[in-house]
Amino acid sequence: MTEPVWRPLAEADLDAVRRISAAAYPGLQERPAVFAEKLRLYPRGCLAYDRGGEVAGYLFSHPWTLGEAPALDGFLGGLAAAPDCYYVHDLALAPEARGHGAAAQAVARIFALAEGERLPAMALIAVNGAEGFWARHGFREASNPRLAAKLAVYGAGARYMIRRPLKLE
Repeated sequence: MTEPVWRPLAEADLDAVRRISAAAYPGLQERPAVFAEKLRLYPRGCLAYDRGGEVAGYLFSHPWTLGEAPALDGFLGGLAAAPDCYYVHDLALAPEARGHGAAAQAVARIFALAEGERLPAMALIAVNGAEGFWARHGFREASNPRLAAKLAVYGAGARYMIRRPLKLE
């Protein structure tokens, strides 16, 4: 068996993305067309965790605007005209891929992508109790009353989190 690797996500991977998303985020699914749009708009920020030819995880991320969050299951319509943060939209692993360091590898890839964009901050919405995971990677909860309605759709424990500053050498 080949070594698992994070690789560029392909359109052919979107069925696996849908399956993994349904298992990882019950009740928070996004339509395949929403994932496809993110892939089309910013393919560099879309990765698949490939375990011997089978997709066992995925990552969607893109430049965005700090203090804003895309709506769950909503189309972006385009990337931010003047982005000031790198947004981690979704990171999920199939149960069989967890516990082997894949999440830490994904975070390293996210940091590299963000630094490559030379944006001074990162942001995300942590769901299902994941705020501890993200806090270990330098993200901190950022209260933003303007996001209350969007966060409510993600569930009672959803947290908007940011990480800054990024190293921009």
